[in-house]
Amino acid sequence: MQRTDKLWWCVVALSGAVMVMLGAYAAHGLAARTSAAMVDIVETGVRYQAWHTLAMLAVLAWRSHRPLPGQQVVLALWALGVLTFAGSLYLMALVGLSVGIVTPIGGLLLMAGWLALGVTALLSRT
Repeated sequence: MQRTDKLWWCVVALSGAVMVMLGAYAAHGLAARTSAAMVDIVETGVRYQAWHTLAMLAVLAWRSHRPLPGQQVVLALWALGVLTFAGSLYLMALVGLSVGIVTPIGGLLLMAGWLALGVTALLSRT
């Protein structure tokens, strides 16, 4: 396994662990400390993080059988998208810090990752 692939597996593992931790906190501890609207914001972040963590797992599995350069672009876009989109939601709900335009930029990165996935698949030679 290449060093970059090991790094991506670690990124996915960390994302999954953070997702479970924040999901559990939203379900069991957060409601007593904040409003239902803030709990919903955390749950939205967890949901997007969950789907994109699973998608990164799928790309890594694909990469283990057929490595293509575009796969790393997809992984990077999704990782940055999760960090900025879900991360900004977590900051807003848990710390009260609004980071403005970061959330929609994160959403654009997530969308770009899906488009890059399609382009990578179309350009593959099999």
